[in-house]
Formats: sequence, structure tokens, C-alpha cells
Amino acid sequence: MEPTMTRLLLLLPFLASALAVAEETCESCHAQISPAIVEDWKSSKHHANDIGCDTCHDGDHSSAEDVGNLVTITADTCGACHSERLEEFSRGKHALSWASVQAMPTTHALPMALNQGMKGCTGCHKLGLKSDEEIEALKQAGSVFGHASCDACHTRHSFSVDEARAPQACQTCHMGFDHPQWEMWSSSKHGVRYLLAQNGTLPASTKAPSCQTCHMVDGNHEVRTAWGFLAVRLPLSEDPQWKADQITLLQALGVLDLEGNPTARLEVVKAADVARLDKASFDAERDKMIRVCSDCHSENFAKAELAKADSLIRDLDHLMAEAIREIAALYKDGVLKKPETYASPFPDLLTFHDAPSSIEQILFEMHLKHRMRAFQGAFHANPDYALWYGWSEMVRDLQEIREKAEEMRRAHTTQAKR
Repeated sequence: MEPTMTRLLLLLPFLASALAVAEETCESCHAQISPAIVEDWKSSKHHANDIGCDTCHDGDHSSAEDVGNLVTITADTCGACHSERLEEFSRGKHALSWASVQAMPTTHALPMALNQGMKGCTGCHKLGLKSDEEIEALKQAGSVFGHASCDACHTRHSFSVDEARAPQACQTCHMGFDHPQWEMWSSSKHGVRYLLAQNGTLPASTKAPSCQTCHMVDGNHEVRTAWGFLAVRLPLSEDPQWKADQITLLQALGVLDLEGNPTARLEVVKAADVARLDKASFDAERDKMIRVCSDCHSENFAKAELAKADSLIRDLDHLMAEAIREIAALYKDGVLKKPETYASPFPDLLTFHDAPSSIEQILFEMHLKHRMRAFQGAFHANPDYALWYGWSEMVRDLQEIREKAEEMRRAHTTQAKR
């Protein structure tokens, strides 16, 4: 036997031992530093299928000093193995949630601790597909957020399908001020039956939909709805009053100018995919939902219930448009100073809590809190949200805006006479 070959054979046990040590380095180190992460990974399908840390966390890393060498995990990382789910996710609104929050003018005025610290909007709006350049810019800015994706539902490092299938996985983001879908669903008949079946009060076979049943049919990760987040759509209604109200609402959202022509902000709305902008895309999503509802109900019943919610949006839009016109009239008559940053003669509904006066603050809540609760409550089969937390609050909002407007006009007239 050649001397070189003999030496190689003698070294093989040592090489094998060295490889084993290298493979165990992540686990042995992190079992001390972050043991819960290691336990999650050990309980995962990744571990069962011999998918180790370096499969996803690519990079030359061996200590706390060089942890920056690791490649940032994105949806594309998961897509290397889960390409079909990545493709579905890429077509849906969750893939654009980072874009949508960045499109809001008020987001950029938030404290860094809220925005970059994931204590505010970006705590949920961290989902999204980003280029390497965008991710690098985030790193340079000191932020490691805004580019995560699949782990919002499939929590690291167990990445459990069962967890992501549970409605509680949606609860973290879909609750609270402007979109309390968890509260609506869990207190609706759908949610109550589902949760009673989960705790054994009802048989496990009880028919009751979870969030995923309706919005992720057969596990499809393309999550979107017919009306979109803001319940605005194109083409506009053929009903003259509703059409006029829709135009006023779109003008206050900044996507139509005074003459009703599209503005640059419409391109932002398109990019963030927060509304259906043609009949075909609306009908496609509506037809999907009718098929889902028809698993338990008749198709006629499903269509009728969805049509009722559509009609409620029409009535909500009228209340909203009346309130917008009240404030626009104050601008026009010089009673209320319109901020120079507003591109049109209308109040900007996307300024949120940064609206500069109390009457505009009422309008902000009317739009983003109460209108949202009314139409979302209707679609989630929750009468209490549709009526008391939605419609009723909007009626009171409009009354308060009208009274405040009258008070401001009287004060303005008095001041002018002095």
C-alpha cells in the first residue's frame, strides 16, 4: 500500500470526528446560550429530516463576534424547499404588508422604538419580500426587522404546520384598533363553535370555520379578500349617491384629485395591493368565498349574506363622505387651516393620529376604527361589531363632527368681527 494512502486511512477516524464536532457546534453552543431554540428545533420536522442550522443560517459563524456573517432569513430562504408555498405567498397581501406600512405617511413619524423596534406597526407589518439591497440598507440602519416572513405564522424554530393552522396564529396581528378580526371571529357563532369543539364541549367533528378555513383554503398561502383592507374598489358603483360618496372617500385617501383623476398615491395603493382595482379581480375573490361558504351553507344563502355586507359598506360610505365634506368645507371657508402637506382640498385619512386638530382626529377614528369594525363585523358574522362598535359609533362620530364644525364656525365669525 502506498505511504500516502496509508496516512489517509489512519487520518479517517480523526476527520470523521472533526466533522461530527463541526455538526454539533451549533447545537452544543446554543443549548447553553438559547436552549429553548434548540428544543424547538429538535421538536420540528426540520430536525426529523436532518435539516440542520446551516441549511437556513448560511454563513461562516463560530462565535458571538462573527454572528453578523450569517445570511438574513427571508421568505426566499424557505422557498428553496417550499417553492409552491412561496409562490402562493408572493401573490398574496401578506407578502406586501411591509410595502403597505411604508406607504402610510404617518408611519415615518413614529418613534424609532415603535417602528424599528417592532413595538408598533412593524411588529406585524414585518412580512414581505425584499431585495438584497433593501435588506442591507436595513442592516446599515441598525434594523434587523422588516424582512422576516414565514416565521410570523410558523414560529421559529419549530416551524409547526399545526401552529400555523390554528386561528391563534392569526390573533397576534389581526386584533385591536383597526382590524379586530380575532375578537369578531372568536365571539361570532363560527368562532364559538370552533373553540367549543377544541375544548371538548362539542364533538371534534363539529363543522365550524377557523380563519384558515376561509382565507387559506387547502393551505393556499395567497391570502386576500374581495374588498381589500380599506373596503374601496374600482370600478365605482353605478348608484349615483354611492358613486359620489366613493369619490369623496378616495379623494380623502389621496388617490383621486379634485377633478376625480388618479394621483401618484394610486400607484402606491396598487403596489401594496390593498384594494381590488378591476371587476375581474373582485369577482375572483368573491367567487372563492362563496365556494367556501357553500361547504356549510347553501350558495344562495352565502350570496345573500355577502350582499348584505356590501350594502352596509354603501351606507357606511355615505356617513364617511358626509363627515369628510364637513371638514373639507371648513378648509374652504378658512375656518380650519389645511396642512400644507395635504395634496388636495380634503382631509388626509392616512395621517392617522398625526391629524392636526381634534375634529380631524374624530374623522381618523371614524374611518380607521369604526368604519373598519362595521364592515369587517358584517363579513365576520358578528352583529355586535357591525352595529355597536361600527355603525353606531360612526353615527355618533358624524354628529360630533357636525357640532364641532358649527362651534368652530361661530368662533371664526366672532373672531372676524373683532
